[in-house]
Amino acid sequence: EQPLGVTIREAIEATAQWTRVNTNLGVVLLLAPLARAVTVGEHALRAGVERVLRETTIEDAQEVYRAIRLAAPAGLGRVPTEDVASAPSVTLQEAMALAAERDSVAREYTTGFRTTFEIGAPALMRARADGLDWSDAIVETYLTLLAAVPDTHIARKLGPHTAVDVSRQAREVLDAGGVRTSEGRSAVAQLDAALRDAHNTRNPGTTADLTAAAIFVVLQQRGL
Repeated sequence: EQPLGVTIREAIEATAQWTRVNTNLGVVLLLAPLARAVTVGEHALRAGVERVLRETTIEDAQEVYRAIRLAAPAGLGRVPTEDVASAPSVTLQEAMALAAERDSVAREYTTGFRTTFEIGAPALMRARADGLDWSDAIVETYLTLLAAVPDTHIARKLGPHTAVDVSRQAREVLDAGGVRTSEGRSAVAQLDAALRDAHNTRNPGTTADLTAAAIFVVLQQRGL
């Protein structure tokens, strides 16, 4: 119920008490608006999120910039306008709009969480309705998101072509049956092994953040 930016900054400060590396910035940036949306009195969760995002302020942006600097995500880089190393002069949603083309988490702030509500949450609901347990349903949701949206965490580190190629591989895994068949499970394991390297450069971390948001939405809509 406190200002969105404060919640995000306090969550990252709490995380910093336990680890010196960025583990959950994207998750916090996505879950904080969803959690606040539950409190604003809109009938639908997505309408609540859209309202929360419309009402963001420059103060929210200031708090989030502090959180981002503290988390220090890999591959952040510098930009000429509203860079997180300086003080923002726009609202949090406006700042996210400037980053939307290169970051899927920021894009959610400008689209009313379109990927979460139109791809991630429906995939998870469908998987659960088909009888998959939570673990398999979440893996399938992750693969569905990765296949549909090239991971911007990979793109920042290795370029967009690599991110697109990883999405192609995820689609192939799903086409092979994913978690639903023995052939698909073998393909899942092969993809998992292929994405691992010593420097963690091919880690689809943004897809993991979007998956977390989808889980929150499904739990909330199911009243769990």
